[in-house]
Amino acid sequence: MPRDPEPSLNERSFLLQSLQSNLRLDSRPLLSHRPLKISFGSTPGLADITLGRTRVAARISCTVTTPFPDRKFDGIFTLATELSPAATPAFEASSSAGSSSADAEALLSRLLEKTIRRSGALDTESLCIVAGEKCFALRADVHVLDFDGNLVDAACLAVVAGLLHFRRPDVEVRGGEVRVFDETEREPVRLNMNHVPLCVSFSVFRNVEGEEILVLDATLLEEQCRDAEVVVGMNRFGEVVQIAKYGGYSVDPMTVLECSRVALEKVKWLNGLLMEKLDEEEKKRNVDGLMAELRADNERIIPG
Repeated sequence: MPRDPEPSLNERSFLLQSLQSNLRLDSRPLLSHRPLKISFGSTPGLADITLGRTRVAARISCTVTTPFPDRKFDGIFTLATELSPAATPAFEASSSAGSSSADAEALLSRLLEKTIRRSGALDTESLCIVAGEKCFALRADVHVLDFDGNLVDAACLAVVAGLLHFRRPDVEVRGGEVRVFDETEREPVRLNMNHVPLCVSFSVFRNVEGEEILVLDATLLEEQCRDAEVVVGMNRFGEVVQIAKYGGYSVDPMTVLECSRVALEKVKWLNGLLMEKLDEEEKKRNVDGLMAELRADNERIIPG
């Protein structure tokens, strides 16, 4: 299986010289994102994120199952990632231990777990139907469709957007009987979110003077040339849920503080774009979707 070629010495040298002059190959400022597009499918819970040439889709699904014995009052929420070689030859077809795709997939899953699931973004207690007997089990499937850097930010945004867009079936409990309503019987229920965490990734470069240069939303070429990476998970209130730094040389503490400061601005911007898009989808759904059908049924006059 072929891999993406490593950048040549000339490419590395040209990129580093450009960054020292505060220039990027795509003419962006150092701390700016590529064009971002957020779209949703006709099925609730299907989110598609395009960030430059990186594209990630997330699908939220739901089943009724038995809760874990040690968490009788909680539902279940799991994350699954898939890095397909169709996105880039860098993701090998083999998922064996030690392969590049297996390592990248494990790293992506770990970051998403820390940012979304372990931070308590989703209220799992609201997924409980009958304590110790029945609950909703939510699963987020992340599919990388195209890859050109900054996979973590795009994947995190896709999962969070999918959770906010998803609607679970309504249920009714009478005695020991549980009835799950179809969407044509009752309007599905949105998920309870405690907060909305998002990831902001920084690539760190060191110039000849030893000074550190921060680059936001790096492309694949920039990721291949960087010296270190810092990923900040945060919500719009400035609450940090995780800071990750994998590989590379040690980063100055003041640089990490600067990453946190910039991340807050970017998270507020990303959160605003996401909520604006969700409002558009909700209005469209109320006009053309199930709510319109239910309203038409209720307003229909039946001859006596």
